[in-house]
Amino acid sequence: GAEKLQGTILGVEVRDVPGGEKSGPLKAAFLNVIATGLGIRSVAISEVRSLQFDDAALQAELEKALAALSAARDKDKKTVGLAFNGKGERSVRLGYVVETPVWKTSYRLIFGGTDAKPRLQGWALIENQTENDWNDVKLSLVSGRPISFIQDLYQPLYVQRQVVQNETYASVKPQVYAAGKKLDMPADGSPRAAGGAAPAPAMMMAKPVAPAATVAREEDRSAVSSFGATAASQEVGELFQYTVGGISLPRQRSAMIPIVNDNLEAEKVSIFNPRVEPRFPLNGARLKNNLNLHLLGGPVTVFDEGRYAGDARIGDVPPGQTRLLSYGLDIQLPVMIEDVKSGRAVTAGKIVGGVLQISRKLTDSRTYVVENKSTRAKKLVVEHARVASDGKLAGTAAPSETTPELYRFDISVAPGKTEKLPVTEERVLGERFALVSASRDALFVMVRDGQFSAPVKEALTKATNLHQALEGTQREILVREQQIKSVSDEQNRLRENLRTTGDKSEYGTRILRKLNEQETQIEKLQSEIATLRKQLETQRTELTEYLKGLNIG
Repeated sequence: GAEKLQGTILGVEVRDVPGGEKSGPLKAAFLNVIATGLGIRSVAISEVRSLQFDDAALQAELEKALAALSAARDKDKKTVGLAFNGKGERSVRLGYVVETPVWKTSYRLIFGGTDAKPRLQGWALIENQTENDWNDVKLSLVSGRPISFIQDLYQPLYVQRQVVQNETYASVKPQVYAAGKKLDMPADGSPRAAGGAAPAPAMMMAKPVAPAATVAREEDRSAVSSFGATAASQEVGELFQYTVGGISLPRQRSAMIPIVNDNLEAEKVSIFNPRVEPRFPLNGARLKNNLNLHLLGGPVTVFDEGRYAGDARIGDVPPGQTRLLSYGLDIQLPVMIEDVKSGRAVTAGKIVGGVLQISRKLTDSRTYVVENKSTRAKKLVVEHARVASDGKLAGTAAPSETTPELYRFDISVAPGKTEKLPVTEERVLGERFALVSASRDALFVMVRDGQFSAPVKEALTKATNLHQALEGTQREILVREQQIKSVSDEQNRLRENLRTTGDKSEYGTRILRKLNEQETQIEKLQSEIATLRKQLETQRTELTEYLKGLNIG
C-alpha cells in the first residue's frame, strides 16, 4: 500500500537503475528525505503520489508555479464572454470555426478498350484533425482559391517607428500559366509532369461508400458499374462546391469521399517535348471536361485495358476545358530532330536624318522526324518551344494549341511509317544605326547583305566610298608619322656616335651631313602631314554633312 512520509527534503538524486537486457541501465530520479522517526529515506519520484509543504508560504509558491505551468500550456486559449439582451427563457445557438486541412483530390482514369468510353473516377481526401468525432455531419467541399489570413486580435497594438533597409533587388517569381490559346477549343495550360503521382492512398473510407481498387479487366468493369459518387455539386459564386451528407469519421482519421464517376471525353496521345525527354515521347491523354464539374487538380492513376499504366498529375480543369496528361514513356515512337538552322537577314531599311533604320529577320527552323514502330496508328503531340513571344510561324502547319511558352502540333503516324514535321519560326527586329559613327566595313556589309531599295543602296554605297577615302587619308598620315619616328630614332643613334668621335673628324663631318639631310626629310614629312590633316577634316566634314542630310524611304 501507499506509505506516507513526513520530514525534510534534502534534494533530488539521479541514479542508474537496471533496465532490460537490450536497453541496459536507465536513468531515474530519487527524492532524498529525512523522514521523522525513520532517518534518511530515498523515494523514486515516479512513486510519489502527492507532495505537500508544511510551510504555508512555500506551499503557496508551489501552487502558483504549478498554476503558471498550467496556464502556459493553454496560452492560446481565451475566455469569451457572451451577453444576451432581452428577458425570458429562449433557445440560443452558438457556432465557431475550426481550422482544418485543405481537402485534396485523387483520380483514376480508365481506358476500357476500343468500344468502352474512358471513365474518370475521383475521390475527395478529407481529414478530421480535430479532437471530436464526426457523427453524421454534412461536408461542403469548396473548389477555388479564396484569400484567407490570420490576424492577431488579442495582442495590444503599438505604432512602431519604421526600420529603413537598404534597397535590394530580387528576381521576379516565375509564373505558372494555367491557360493557353487554342484554335478551336478552350485553352490548355495544365502541368505535364510525368509520373511522380502515387495512386490514391489506402485510407479508411467514409461511411457512405467503399469502392474497391482493382487491376484485372473484369474486376475493373465491375468497379465501374458498382462505384457511385455521393457528392452533390453546385456553383457558389465564383467557386464550385461539392456537398456530402451523412459522414461519420472518428477524430484524427482520414477518409476518401467519392465525388466523380462518369464517362469523360478523352483520347490517347503521345506527347513529345525534347526538354523533358530528348529521344522518346510520353504516353498520355488529352481530356476534355464534359462533366459540368469543376475538377480540382491532383494525381491521376491511369488504367489501360484493365492494367495499371502509370501515374500523372493534372491541374484544375473548369467545365468545358481541355488538358493534357502524361503517365509513361512511349519507346515505340522515337523522335529525331534534324536540320536545325538559325539565320539572320536584313529585309528592309530606310534612312532618316542620317540614321539607318533596318528590319532584321531572325529565323529558327528544325524538322521533327517521327517513326512509328508499333502495330497501331498513333497520334503524337509535339511541344515546340517558342523562340520569342513575338515570333511567328512561317511555312508551317497551324498548331493545335498555343501557350505563352510553346506551340503544340498534332501528327498522325500510321503503323510502320515515318512522318516529318518541319517547324520554322521567324522574328523581326528593328535596329537603328547612326551612319556617322558606322565603320566602312559595317557599311560595306550592309550594302552587300541587306535587301534595301535601290536609292538606299546607292546612298550607302556613296557613304562607303566617302568612308574609304577618309580612311585612306588616315592611313597616309599614319605612314608619314611612322617615317618621322624611324628617322628620329636614327638621328639619336648618329648623335651618340658624334659625341664619341667629335665633329672635327672625317666621320664626324659625315654624321653632320647626314643629320642635315634627315632634318630636311622630317620637315618635308611634317608638311605633308599638315596637308593631309586638312584634307582629312574636309573629307570628314563632307561625309558628316552628306550623312546628316540623308532622308530616303
